Amino acid sequence: MTRSSKITLAVVAALLIGSGVAGGLRWSRRDLVTVQTGVAMKGDLTAVVTASGEIKPRNYINLGANAQGPITELLIKEGDRVRKGQVVARIEHIQPAADVDAQKAAVASAVADANAFEAALKTQDQAIATAQATLDKSKSDLDLARLNYARYEQLYKAQLIARQEYEQMKANFTSAEAGVRASAAQVSQVQAQRNQMLAQLASAQRRITQAEAGQTRLADVLAKFDVVAPIDGMVTNLPVRVGETVVPGIQNSAASTVMTIADMSLITAEVKADETDIVSVQLGQDATVTIDAMPNRVFRGKVIEIGNTAILRSSGLAASQSATSSQEAKDFKVVVALDDPPDEIRPGLSCTAKIVTATRHDVLSIPIQALTVRKKSELETASGVPSARAQSEELQGVFLVNNGRAEFRKVETGITGPSDIEVTGGLQPGEEIITGSYKVIRTLRNQARVVVDNKPPPAGGSGT
Repeated sequence: MTRSSKITLAVVAALLIGSGVAGGLRWSRRDLVTVQTGVAMKGDLTAVVTASGEIKPRNYINLGANAQGPITELLIKEGDRVRKGQVVARIEHIQPAADVDAQKAAVASAVADANAFEAALKTQDQAIATAQATLDKSKSDLDLARLNYARYEQLYKAQLIARQEYEQMKANFTSAEAGVRASAAQVSQVQAQRNQMLAQLASAQRRITQAEAGQTRLADVLAKFDVVAPIDGMVTNLPVRVGETVVPGIQNSAASTVMTIADMSLITAEVKADETDIVSVQLGQDATVTIDAMPNRVFRGKVIEIGNTAILRSSGLAASQSATSSQEAKDFKVVVALDDPPDEIRPGLSCTAKIVTATRHDVLSIPIQALTVRKKSELETASGVPSARAQSEELQGVFLVNNGRAEFRKVETGITGPSDIEVTGGLQPGEEIITGSYKVIRTLRNQARVVVDNKPPPAGGSGT
């Protein structure tokens, strides 16, 4: 064998040995899984629910028209602040104003009639007093005539006076009786006239009441042609112009809305929270609000209202109003009152609220991505055939690194933070758990052989 042949044979042998070693090494590492790990540590944890929505005043009113007609005056402009009871617009009111003026004249006429009857009644009272005085005098004259007649009758019977004097005194007595009857009749007549005047005065007073009621009604009709602010606030929407015709009582009609007045004393962020988060939201919880139009600013507030009706995310309608059953995602309305809103804030601005639903201090927590779920049947290796219950039962837990293998550990969890989740049982501080990658954790099997590689990924690379 030549020298060159020997060298060639040696090289081939070396290559075969190297290939065998490399192949054996790859064979021994064929089931190794590269993982990333972390340590379970204690710290503070805050659970936050994030929801988007828009800025709204707590109280706002779409001020509609109460009468039909063209707008003749707009006494404010959009953005102005108004006071409760302030007239903000006027609708043409020529006819109702004329009706009010005519009714005022009718009231004045009825009052004049009543005053005339009152004056006549006073005159009649004087006439009654005069007639009563005459009657009293007639009665006095009758009493005197009765006494004289009785005295003269006694004298005549005693034949002390002549018959002519006696008859004269008798005639005087009879005349006095007639005078009393005439005076009494006069008093009755004047009293009857007074009663008639009283009835006429009462009728006139009723006409006054009726005319005043008509004036009140017509004045109310006229008042409806003035658009009045019902609350203190700001004009946030003014869709009409002078000359445009407005109509009352048509819901959702542009012609029935004159303006929108918002009470800017309490500004809220009305957001929609996911149905999976709403159970942890409670009244009075603290929140921070960011407004898209005001970057780099954070506003604080508190939850003041939580909706009880689910809202379909696709249509924005209440789930109870949907004619068909739907399994699509739903939201719930949450209202956050801002503590100190800025003056430049406007209704309708887009915003995001972060509601603090829970805070824990010095608790054990792990990255959320480390938490996984496995069926109990996948973990039971002692028995050859798992039970039917184990085949469907799912366990929540994490994978620990134990002697180079992934060991599943069931854990109990608490609140969830932005990136970490609280562990309330099943894990001790300082234990090494597998935290990545997400793809590995999703497919990792219990007792699989693992190798730890915590080196950061290369710049520009993408982790899984």
